[in-house]
Amino acid sequence: MLLLLMGLLAGGAAWRESVTVDEVAHTGAGVSYLQKLDMRMNEEHPPLAKMLAALPLVLRRARADYSDISWTFSGERMFNQYMGEWVFGHSFLMRWNEPVSTLRWARAPMLLVMLLLGFVLYTCGARLGGSPWGGLLCLTVYATMPVFLAFGPLVITDILVTLFWILAIWQLPRMWKSPTRRQVLYFALALAGAFLSKFSSGLLFFVFPAVAVSMRLWPLPEQPTEKKERRAWRWRAWGNIAKATLWASLFVYLVYLIFSWNESTDSFSMIPHFPPSPFLRRLLMPIWKYLSGLIGFAFGAASRPTYILGHAYSHGVWFYFPVLTILKSPLAFLLLLALAIAIAVLIKMRRSPQFSAVPPGMELNWRCLWVSLVIFTIACMLNRLDISIRHFSIPLALMILLLSPLPRMLEFLRGENWSGERVARWTTIALAASAVFTAIRAYPNYFPFINSLSMGRPGYVLVNDSNLDWNQSLPQVEKFVGQHGLKHVFLDEYGLSDPHAYVPQAQPWHCQQPGSGDGGQWAVVSANLIADGSNCGWLMDYPHQELAAGSMYAFQLPGVIPSAGAPGGPPTLDNYRYFGGMGMNGEDFRTVIGNCIRDPQQLGLTMRRFEEMGQSKKSQ
Repeated sequence: MLLLLMGLLAGGAAWRESVTVDEVAHTGAGVSYLQKLDMRMNEEHPPLAKMLAALPLVLRRARADYSDISWTFSGERMFNQYMGEWVFGHSFLMRWNEPVSTLRWARAPMLLVMLLLGFVLYTCGARLGGSPWGGLLCLTVYATMPVFLAFGPLVITDILVTLFWILAIWQLPRMWKSPTRRQVLYFALALAGAFLSKFSSGLLFFVFPAVAVSMRLWPLPEQPTEKKERRAWRWRAWGNIAKATLWASLFVYLVYLIFSWNESTDSFSMIPHFPPSPFLRRLLMPIWKYLSGLIGFAFGAASRPTYILGHAYSHGVWFYFPVLTILKSPLAFLLLLALAIAIAVLIKMRRSPQFSAVPPGMELNWRCLWVSLVIFTIACMLNRLDISIRHFSIPLALMILLLSPLPRMLEFLRGENWSGERVARWTTIALAASAVFTAIRAYPNYFPFINSLSMGRPGYVLVNDSNLDWNQSLPQVEKFVGQHGLKHVFLDEYGLSDPHAYVPQAQPWHCQQPGSGDGGQWAVVSANLIADGSNCGWLMDYPHQELAAGSMYAFQLPGVIPSAGAPGGPPTLDNYRYFGGMGMNGEDFRTVIGNCIRDPQQLGLTMRRFEEMGQSKKSQ
């Protein structure tokens, strides 16, 4: 019933949402992998999530035009494909196929992945907690977390990599326990799934030695006591991990080999042309594709401007994800974590050596979970790419699993006749019920969810990007237009697609550059563009209406818009802010991609303009 509730909430919300930013590139790319066996598009992310989403589209014979310039242009260089993937993806969704039904079919497999992750968390939680109650508590929290409800059904990589990370970490302890070949193979498949989902899964290679070091510092009951046996025990684990890694590498290689079979090997220019070179290039192409994607991911993960708690930073900040977790998690989840910690400390203080928070035999599983949580969290805090709570999905899922021993600990205290056990038990039940109530109350607007710790401050002064709006609320803009009987509306959305499929009355508009004749009209602006993605706080001086729980705002513009820099007017050029921190001279990445989407022939001209700008900078 919890999984059914989650499916209804997440699926119902996704059913009525427009295409989000990354889905534009991911959906078209996935279809091209399956139809053309060519992986030129979106190589900065591994292919698995995109191919899963594309499977129903290919079975329904979705159309893609591979003679279009967006496809041919993208096969030349890496930056070409980065530009072309947005134009190709937009054309696939909005021009060559019916956009609403196509997107819904693409999201269906991702919804199933989200539900499968919930089942895995329940199963692992029940074993860690020693009873189904531990699993039910974990599933209740997971199924009602706005983060997973918002991002779970989308064509993105974050939820799929979370699933395979949990599966890999859960099977890791078996590598110390004389596993069968089948168990090693299962572990290898989990690793391969993670590596094919997102490049950040490479952090697993930091988890393996960290777990080994932790057992040297804090031995577990199941470790052999004799030195010789303990050494053999460790070497057996490393051997099994090495075997699984080799198998996983083979699986990844085969996927890249098959789905890049028709892709030109000209990008692999380090091997010159000679008679056997086509065969050699083809064999090495999967390795080259994976490494170039990893390089592209590393380049994209470089430091970008960050916005949190009303402050804009020119780089990432270490406290970004901790603050984001506190703001965007239901209070019930935060209080359950606090309660579990308090109960664990109480039991520790009571000095009960006969009690363990996890059942016998689960100690190594518990160790692997919290060690991987520490590793991934540290990596996120050190990383300079601070964009979205979705990038913290793995730690959130691990924290949910760490709640699983709470019912077992309460049952122990009950047997110890602790006077506060009844209060703690009913508090746990009340918090779980509160989490369900919060999820139902927030429906269907899970993207902009921020708990009451915001103290009533609007979301745009606290967070940005997909933490608030990811272009998902265009159907609610159309509803607003219909309610007001508008024949046209200015629209400044936070997206990389043409909005007319959802809002036919929309006219492109830039809130930092209003026209002299725009006065008196209605303008709908993404909340992300008020304080961060653009500098449009001046609009808040005029009558406005919140849409989609604060994802977007509708403004009634004044009859006469003050000049730039004047009180109540738009900013001057030197005070502009840009989408993703990328832009100059009033033009940001949205504008560049928007021009190419409207006229794909602009791709070549845009590339030449970028090259000329780069040469000009070098000469300076």
